[in-house]
Amino acid sequence: MKGGSDGIEAGPRAQAVSFPCEELIVVDGSDRLQGFGTKEQLHAGNGRLHRAFSVFLLDRRGRVLLHRRSDQKPLWPGYWTNSCCSHPRRGEQLQGAVKRRLREELGVRAASLEQVYSFEYHARFGTVGSEHEFCHVFLARLPDAASLRVNPSEIAEWAWRTPEAVDAMVAGSRDGLTPWFCLEWEALRGLYRRQFEHFAASPRSAA
Repeated sequence: MKGGSDGIEAGPRAQAVSFPCEELIVVDGSDRLQGFGTKEQLHAGNGRLHRAFSVFLLDRRGRVLLHRRSDQKPLWPGYWTNSCCSHPRRGEQLQGAVKRRLREELGVRAASLEQVYSFEYHARFGTVGSEHEFCHVFLARLPDAASLRVNPSEIAEWAWRTPEAVDAMVAGSRDGLTPWFCLEWEALRGLYRRQFEHFAASPRSAA
């Protein structure tokens, strides 16, 4: 595994934090509760709409943390994506799930956390399965002097990139990039650009 700089290091061992049997939250197109299903069930075939979230973590220099998904992931293994993404589990509140996942994948408590927007998307990964998610997109900030401990069961490689460098990635060939990452970044740099830039420049506050 490739390491990073700026206070990032690999965790001591690969601790599994995602499980096919964990129960996720089935929703409708307005994010209203419809029931529950296992992660494996909800991602099989064309998928079934469920609640999810994506996080873009910024450092004090305004760079965005990207990572390459573990090669053991069933969907989009080895693809580059945003800082952190997952699902609330049955009985779990959205922001609580975001904070849990930041700890599990990156070993960090965000200095600030802000929800930007939500959207529904559907993407199929060959014959393996699909993502069909009502996804809530968040911005988070790395605390000053924090050291991230990256979980190698989830993350194979990582890098800090300036917003301009991410723009170039998404504008080029999208082979090797997850579809949700591209959609979300376009929104953050388009319709929600003012909110993104304000967050990047705003004073830090506790999450």
